[in-house]
Amino acid sequence: MLSLYEGFFAGGARQLHTTVVAGLHAAGRQRHAALSIHAQVRREATVQRMTDDHRYQLLRAAGVPVTTLGRSTDDGLDPRRFTDVELARAAAAVRRADVVMSLKEQPLRLVNQLDGVERPVVACLHRSDPEHQGTALDDLLVAARTGRLAAVVCCAESARDAYRDAGVPASLLRVVPNGINLARFRPVSCARRLALRGAEGIGPEATVVVFAARFDTMKNPGLFVASARHFLEREPAGHVLMCGAGMSEANPDLVAELDLAFGDRPDLLTRVHALGVRGDMELVFATADVVALTSVFGEAAPLCLIEGAMCGAIPVTTPVGDSARIVEGIGFVTGFDPAEIAETWIQAAARRDDLGPALTRVRPRFSHVRMLAGYATLIERAHRGAGHRLARV
Repeated sequence: MLSLYEGFFAGGARQLHTTVVAGLHAAGRQRHAALSIHAQVRREATVQRMTDDHRYQLLRAAGVPVTTLGRSTDDGLDPRRFTDVELARAAAAVRRADVVMSLKEQPLRLVNQLDGVERPVVACLHRSDPEHQGTALDDLLVAARTGRLAAVVCCAESARDAYRDAGVPASLLRVVPNGINLARFRPVSCARRLALRGAEGIGPEATVVVFAARFDTMKNPGLFVASARHFLEREPAGHVLMCGAGMSEANPDLVAELDLAFGDRPDLLTRVHALGVRGDMELVFATADVVALTSVFGEAAPLCLIEGAMCGAIPVTTPVGDSARIVEGIGFVTGFDPAEIAETWIQAAARRDDLGPALTRVRPRFSHVRMLAGYATLIERAHRGAGHRLARV
């Protein structure tokens, strides 16, 4: 198996895909490798190097070989064109594999240019807005039309429906719901929770809301910040933690959003913690009462809601993708009004103890073991050929 990454940078899709690759590789029935187009990317006002990335390090620790074409988003190269050397390196990597997995549809632009190299491709899709992916949808449709695609894995029903409506043959689309490592994402003891809060300067009685997202229009950080203003005014002991690429004071766009919302109340900002990219999100979630999502489009099955909930935080989300299905019975869905969102955070935190048993009951539903089995089945079907040419070149 060869997985193609656009690059290694912070994000739920990469975390999910890395869990799949490392898990299947460790199981022993499949041998996996990864190839990244970029060795360094600049996203959300943050330069992110492959070798510094938590997902890269997880793959290496699991024994998965990881190579790169060595590109940087700062090098000025046309992202649609590849050099002969790059194409030769990619073709050699593909020839060593029986099946290729593409993390999202963007790397298919590389696959479609590998003339004479025939391997079944499984595309793994994690969004519900194909029309917002630039030319990537065209690359996906070309791969389907030319017979390269053996299957398309959708992490949610909303993703399946969106790509079907965009023209991807329904016969290729399969839903494998997202799962997480429940041994990692779990509640901690009261003593540990207090210690984690103390490390962030947060008292034991505080109401804590965590926002785990990159600084991107899709995630609607402006709405979150505006909601945080309402929440902190209502909750004198409330705290807000913001994690993800661009969620730090090094990002001038985030600073501008905070200035806009809190310019007349700088005292409230002492309870806003911009933590940036974290590799220990299970500990951040364990400090929280609420895990919040304010996205306006694009989401399919947001990992932050699942991870936060499995650590004991009550999920509160806007109605995007499969979010409502994910939080049914364990959380809340809001509209896009900041005051409504803030009030729902307060209500959710107040019901944290009541909803604890429900969070425990649904844990098996979010197990990554089930997810790995789904991916393994699709990969093995692709390997068997199912109408695709598997001749080695």
